[in-house]
Amino acid sequence: MLEHKNLYIDGAWRRPTGDEVTEVVDPATEQVIATVPEATPADVDAAVAAALPAWSRRTAGERKDFLDRLHRALVERADDIAATVTAEMGAPRKLSSSVQAGLPIAVAESYARLLETYEFEERVGTSLVVREPIGVVAAITPWNYPLHQVVAKVAAALAAGCTVVLKPSEVTPLNAYLLAEIVDAIGLPAGVFNLVPGTGPVAGEALVTHPDVAMVSFTGSTRAGKRIGTLAAATVKKVALELGGKSANIVLPDADLDAAIRQGVANVLSNSGQTCTAWTRMLVHRDSYERAVELAREAAESTVVGDPTDERTQVGPVASAAQRDRVRAYISEGIGQGARLVTGGAEPPAGLSTGYYVRPTVFADVTEDMTVAREEIFGPVLVLMPYADEEEALRIANNSPYGLSGAVFSASEERAVAFARRLDTGMVHINGARLNLLAPFGGYKQSGNGRELGVHGLEEFLQPKALQLPAPAATGRTTP
Repeated sequence: MLEHKNLYIDGAWRRPTGDEVTEVVDPATEQVIATVPEATPADVDAAVAAALPAWSRRTAGERKDFLDRLHRALVERADDIAATVTAEMGAPRKLSSSVQAGLPIAVAESYARLLETYEFEERVGTSLVVREPIGVVAAITPWNYPLHQVVAKVAAALAAGCTVVLKPSEVTPLNAYLLAEIVDAIGLPAGVFNLVPGTGPVAGEALVTHPDVAMVSFTGSTRAGKRIGTLAAATVKKVALELGGKSANIVLPDADLDAAIRQGVANVLSNSGQTCTAWTRMLVHRDSYERAVELAREAAESTVVGDPTDERTQVGPVASAAQRDRVRAYISEGIGQGARLVTGGAEPPAGLSTGYYVRPTVFADVTEDMTVAREEIFGPVLVLMPYADEEEALRIANNSPYGLSGAVFSASEERAVAFARRLDTGMVHINGARLNLLAPFGGYKQSGNGRELGVHGLEEFLQPKALQLPAPAATGRTTP
């Protein structure tokens, strides 16, 4: 069993001031595989104090060089990253290699390249507008895409000239230790990156309320995001929140139904449904509805659920016992409220009594007032809802407190784009298009505020300053 005993503060491995530890559990075996220390408020104070502003005085070129080193080191450690994420949160090996390790590699490189062209100053009339780093950033990250969410914040903050104190999810802290090892190895100056694992109520709240933290960048549940916003208001610090979702997937009548349903089901089941942008509400025209229900059943039942270390596995366990119980409770509630259970259910998958497994589940005949249509389940659960025309589909899709992502399928890209423009959501995938790491990522409504990735993600960590310059002196000459 792996035993981490130290925090990473001011460029060195330091013993915590307390003696509490977190046990990391393999969700496929239910066995403890590691322990990590829990940071105390005193440890958080030390980490924030170490995050000196000298990094902000490095040139963009110097910061780019460090991001290039980070990118190369992530590539070299890709196998370790994938294996670690599989062990601590149960992502299937193929997904861990391609996505859980692949995304942070790509994001780190994207910020290195962005620094080659981004202009931190511009003339606006008689003013010089400069974009300066906001200061010390508290990065609080979730467990579902653990290293990707860390690097999306850390790489952008470092590119902007900010320093970072990271508190990763207590469910998946091991990948953050890998990153700290990489940061130490590439020679990032002391204090620029600090790691304080621990619980939200202790380490997390100490960071959020710290007077010397200029900004909190948080990804997680809407409930936790509201708490962070309330606490941060006391010091009027900036808060960027990437929260929950209940995204709609609208299959228009002219779409290739088979392809749309297959892609929609695969999207929801990927990462065991633990994706904030998952298209968990599938809206299908009533003329094609029963066919879509059958196609969804076939797709879900053909998905291989099992040991995440097995190359054949497509869906592994959910990340924790608490998450398993939460998802199964939602499934039971859906049945109790009258939704038609097409496949799946609250019982464990056959032959998988050990591990935090949930059966891929499809509900049909779901109405807008049902809990499974309103709340983020964060598991491999899809609900299908019929609509009569595009106006009804639009109303159903927008009838949600969330607005993070979504999808539109149509034989006409123009028609799909026109429909997508009317959706109240921060991102829409047209005909299954993939995520673009240079485009802004973030939501409307209770899905949060602020953006990650690309230029928009960089500028979250910058604040503009206007230098008002004197107008040019008049020459006394006239222009003919």
